[in-house]
Amino acid sequence: MAISQSDAVQAQNPQLIDGQVTKIDESAGKFTIKHGPIKKFDMDGMTMVFQAQDPAMLKSVKAGDKVKFDLEKIKGQFTVTKIERAK
Repeated sequence: MAISQSDAVQAQNPQLIDGQVTKIDESAGKFTIKHGPIKKFDMDGMTMVFQAQDPAMLKSVKAGDKVKFDLEKIKGQFTVTKIERAK
């Protein structure tokens, strides 16, 4: 089966997840994010606590910010691997 060009682009630039930061816990290195559906984990929209891959990410956003983020499961924990303020 051939991979379409849009699938190839999708693989290189995964769809970011829409969300809103509700809390940041710098001492624990975690965000609480209210998010929309996460297709790659077959997850409905909800509010969850996520580990930050890099503690510097916690300083890039604040509670109340609308964000776009990416997520991976690392060592059994859902971990934010990229986060940016939504434009």
